[in-house]
Amino acid sequence: MTDSDIQITVEGTPNPHAAKFVLDRDIPGKGSRSYFDPESAAEDPLAARLFEVDGVRALLIVENFITVTKTATLDWPELLDEIEAAILRALDTLR
Repeated sequence: MTDSDIQITVEGTPNPHAAKFVLDRDIPGKGSRSYFDPESAAEDPLAARLFEVDGVRALLIVENFITVTKTATLDWPELLDEIEAAILRALDTLR
């Protein structure tokens, strides 16, 4: 698995501060999981990497998607590319 062969589609949610990042494959790891701070995500390489992105406030990881909740102070255009890059880097290291 390399960065170039993973497809990510971003979808909106009813919450304007949350976006759903849908992958074209299942995400490695132990089933559904949610995190509300970096400390709780420390043992999950994907979640830990996402919390390194400034503005990420919470995560829900289920099967083939990640719902990212951001802080209200940042807008999605400022975060989308960085979040997608973090997902790709994390998944590349998990292969």
